[in-house]
Amino acid sequence: MVVFNGVLKIKVCEALNLKPTPWSLRHAVGPKTQTFLLDTYIALNVDDSRVGQTSTKQKTNSPAWNDEFVTEVYDGKKIELSVFHDAPIGYDDFVANCTIQFEDLLQNGSRHFEDWSRCVHGAECARMATFVCDFECEWEPCVPPSRHAEALLLTDGRRRTVAELKLS
Repeated sequence: MVVFNGVLKIKVCEALNLKPTPWSLRHAVGPKTQTFLLDTYIALNVDDSRVGQTSTKQKTNSPAWNDEFVTEVYDGKKIELSVFHDAPIGYDDFVANCTIQFEDLLQNGSRHFEDWSRCVHGAECARMATFVCDFECEWEPCVPPSRHAEALLLTDGRRRTVAELKLS
């Protein structure tokens, strides 16, 4: 299994053709249920760590964010994008998600990702959505925090602080 160590730059571009889930329609009445528009945002995780969240786009089922995130990744295996409807009352409603393996992203060599994600809500329905993202993975020597003290031991055998390293 390939893991990624370095700096991840991700631009969350858009999601297309999002469909409201039955749960997000629970407060809708009348003909609105056919044309219900979502207030969506994407939560971005690398493995089990939250990287960030996009802004909320109001009343659209094909939101465009163009929000950028930069984070250092240590032994990264996957990127997860989860779309939520920003509910006015209670918890936000899950809409769709997409998981991208670093291995696939790095072997593909592409800086652009566009894929379909199927979200199954019960046995009776399956919903499709398209996620569009741009990636830049830089293989930089990032030192995990747990090994930071080891990194300060230089070839001359002296330990230096982070401030001293920045000055040299």
